[in-house]
Amino acid sequence: MTAAAALLTACGGGANASSPDAGAAKVTVTPAGGSKAAQLGSGISVQADGGKLVSVEVKDDDGAKVAGQLAGDGSSWKSDNKVKPKTTYTVRTKAKSTEGKESSATSVFTTEEADKVNKLTNTPGGGQTVGTGMPISILFDNPIAKDRRAEIEKAMKVTSQPKVEGAWGWVRDWTGKDRIDWRPKDYWPAGTKVSVKGALGGINSGEGGWFARDYNFDFRIGADRKAVIDVPSHTLTMYEDGRNVGSVTGSAGSPQDPTRGGVHTVRSKNAAETMDSSTIGHGNEWMLDSQWVTHLTASGTFLHSAPWNKSLGVVNNSHGCFGMTTNDAKKVYDFLSIGSTVEVKGTSNTSKTDVGNGLEVWQETWSQWQQRSALK
Repeated sequence: MTAAAALLTACGGGANASSPDAGAAKVTVTPAGGSKAAQLGSGISVQADGGKLVSVEVKDDDGAKVAGQLAGDGSSWKSDNKVKPKTTYTVRTKAKSTEGKESSATSVFTTEEADKVNKLTNTPGGGQTVGTGMPISILFDNPIAKDRRAEIEKAMKVTSQPKVEGAWGWVRDWTGKDRIDWRPKDYWPAGTKVSVKGALGGINSGEGGWFARDYNFDFRIGADRKAVIDVPSHTLTMYEDGRNVGSVTGSAGSPQDPTRGGVHTVRSKNAAETMDSSTIGHGNEWMLDSQWVTHLTASGTFLHSAPWNKSLGVVNNSHGCFGMTTNDAKKVYDFLSIGSTVEVKGTSNTSKTDVGNGLEVWQETWSQWQQRSALK
């Protein structure tokens, strides 16, 4: 349903004002005042004829102000963003005619309901402190049509102190859902403050879906901590600010199940966990309790204690994880934070891990990553 514009001319009048005030500027608000199903996908505009706008104030039904820009000559005002689904807006205007007559008016309209409201889950969480390899990952609960991706990407802004170069890229998550990630060109500097603003409210995500709100969150980059696994020597070495701060030994994947290579990002951690063989395609072969589990990929590449393995530091015989003694696994667990990187070297596994299989943005070169942008 397309709502026509409402003509507001009565001094102090509302959406149902019926008689123009002689000599007053004619103020037109779009979408129309009184509408109960204003069409989605457009912004709010106010036009003054026979005078100029002195002020425009727009609020939604939560009382939040809607940002907009008044033209330099005062002839019009336009909202910065689009109207949101199932939202009531109140538009208050003050105008002055060419004859100097001042007038004010109020217009109220409600937007139509979306078929589907598309929500998102952001990683990292607001206020979180993370490692220097952490991407910004936005997971959508409904599909994003390919022809809607450019507009959504433009609405997402990343700022940081200090300024860091980076880019958005579209990813298919391990779960099958659509995702957009932002990664810096190089690792974040320790101590960086990051702000993410998504002016998504009112944007069409395709397939009947719409965003109903904006998303803003901040996070901080912590200490520069990384780990490197050298598969042939059965060794994991920890680095802080580029300095070797200690090593532990363990067992990486066997020749039949070699550990995934390249640079992984720590996606989560769990102090205690049951290792279930069925989750990595090995049926019901084992069900083992482990401690100090650091998750790398979504498909099951972990760093963890393996007290049942009597060949730690001697033979690589795991099913793709890096197993350690319980004490060593805790050292690694405590040292690495969410967003720290773990590089695996010397593995016989030459397959590149898919970016969506965890937070695997460092599996690609910078030029490869840039090709994932809908704005390339």
